[in-house]
Amino acid sequence: MTSARPLTGRMVLAIALTAFGVIIAVNLTLAWFAVRTFSGLVVTNSYVASQGFDARRNAQEALGWDLDLDYAEGALTLAFSDTAGETVRPELIEAAVGRPSTLRDDRTLTLDQMPGGYGAAVDLAPGAWRVEIVALAEDGTAFHQSRSLHVAAP
Repeated sequence: MTSARPLTGRMVLAIALTAFGVIIAVNLTLAWFAVRTFSGLVVTNSYVASQGFDARRNAQEALGWDLDLDYAEGALTLAFSDTAGETVRPELIEAAVGRPSTLRDDRTLTLDQMPGGYGAAVDLAPGAWRVEIVALAEDGTAFHQSRSLHVAAP
């Protein structure tokens, strides 16, 4: 015969404190990891940034440009075309690549002009990436797009 220990108030208190302690520890750990990665801040002041959004979007749409983005074998390629399907060569073009959830892997790319578009040599690890492209038309109109890119594992 074995004798079972009675469930006392102290045991219930110890069980409750242990359970809540584990929950609180997990929440604090997750919060710490969340703060260490991407802050979520895209613009400093969203109200100010929104004031000219419609005008910038309408001007960009009036350009009629289409952007073709591709990544293969360590090379990112960009190609701009107009509504007639003709290749467009912007006055200025900048591109940056990074992970969607952290700023740690962000880098600006050096684009080289090539037949039909632009290219940059960049090694991207498998997973999700975001590519920010900014181009300037001859008339000074800015073209800005943020694209998602998924790199498959080899």
